[in-house]
Amino acid sequence: MRILTAAAAAASLALSVSGAVAQDRADWPSSLTIGTASQGGTYFIYGTGLAGLITQKLGINTSAEVTGGPTQNATLVETGDHQIALLTMGPAYEAWVGKSELAPGLEHKNMRALFPMYQTPFEAVALKSSGITDVSGMDGKRVSVGPAGGTAAAYWPRFFEVLGVSPEISFSGANDATGQVKDGLIDSFAFAAGVPISAFAQIAAENEVNIFGFTEEQRAQILEAMPEVAAFDVPGGMYQGFPEGHGTVAMWNFAVATADMPESLAYEITKMVMENNESMMQIHATASETIPANADKNGFLPFHPGAVKYFDEAGIAIPDELRG
Repeated sequence: MRILTAAAAAASLALSVSGAVAQDRADWPSSLTIGTASQGGTYFIYGTGLAGLITQKLGINTSAEVTGGPTQNATLVETGDHQIALLTMGPAYEAWVGKSELAPGLEHKNMRALFPMYQTPFEAVALKSSGITDVSGMDGKRVSVGPAGGTAAAYWPRFFEVLGVSPEISFSGANDATGQVKDGLIDSFAFAAGVPISAFAQIAAENEVNIFGFTEEQRAQILEAMPEVAAFDVPGGMYQGFPEGHGTVAMWNFAVATADMPESLAYEITKMVMENNESMMQIHATASETIPANADKNGFLPFHPGAVKYFDEAGIAIPDELRG
């Protein structure tokens, strides 16, 4: 598997711009900002690559911004500070109905779905010397759950509660957390990102570690208690020294935009991404799931009219209640 820098990925692409781009862009913004997450996570790599494509192919200066993750991203789109954001659907739903931990009581109705991204599995890493081999071993230990406001920070504490595990929780970005694991400042790092998680891949290449999700019994408990997640099996070979896969749970991710994004721009962004899967996979392997057929993995968030136009042309049925 190969992960390219945004610049290298963009330079390697040979995408064709559809005729609509040549039409009047008077209502297009001069720049766009994409909310991602912490450096070392898949969101940052995926978002940086997406920003490079938009800049190169649609001629809009687009930047990927480091954020606290989906919970913060939802609010940044709601307020208009960011025009595009990457969201996991659990935190997205909570924001939509006014139950965001960051902005409780505020229904985030300015969000519109653009396209499906990939599933986000939940995984954890610990040095082998720690003796931690599964989630039960985290009881009473020092565990980072990623940056505050991220999917991992929102859901790992809930998993711990379901499983009766009580670690000492802290918050930090992916690169910082893996550094803390290596330095012995924390015992484990529990995260959520598309696999392979780059920070996990790096620590596995440099240290003797255990990387794990949930046992079958633990996963069954979580699935019964939390219907917003689904079973997921991490394939073997994702990390150096781990030829066998492991079971965990996952959530779907979608790229979203502000409701007031020009329809023609939302259409062009969606079309560019959906019709060039091989090129998207040059950014990150998780983009193998960034395909039109996965639009049905969104069951509550209205699609932007520009995205609806594309999916209609592609023969993908969007329910009436989601034609925003």
